[in-house]
Amino acid sequence: MNRRDTLLWGFLSTLVLTTLMALGQGMGLTRLSMPYLLGTVFSHDPDRARVIGFVVHLINGWIVAMIYALVFQSLGRATWWLGALLGLGQALFVLAAALPVLPAFHPRMASERHGPSPTRQLEPPGFLGLNYGYRTPVSILVAHLAYGALLGAGYRLR
Repeated sequence: MNRRDTLLWGFLSTLVLTTLMALGQGMGLTRLSMPYLLGTVFSHDPDRARVIGFVVHLINGWIVAMIYALVFQSLGRATWWLGALLGLGQALFVLAAALPVLPAFHPRMASERHGPSPTRQLEPPGFLGLNYGYRTPVSILVAHLAYGALLGAGYRLR
């Protein structure tokens, strides 16, 4: 595995992904802020949660970049379209599997069954993140396609 490219392109791809998701939120396409959701696992303070969540999201992006790099190495190719294809798979996983189970381990998120409580006041994302807006899946899909395409375009095989 090319560690240098994994770190560099994983970092840049995660910045692009996070920026696209933030733009989607800022433009009213979604109410989802993944750094905020991740950060509120560790802190109840909204400002501190955003910073912590950004760092956690960046680290997650590097971990996922390592998985992409392993796939690129095992297939013997790294291209933008292969990265985008992996990004599509990652987006589908996030939307269909990861977001719906988030309330099970998030200490400040209500669940679909039990609703809010004094400590669990964040709205659960629901299937495909639709509780955060009907364009949430599109926002997540576009961001992950860009993540994968950039990582695939920049990564060089060893």
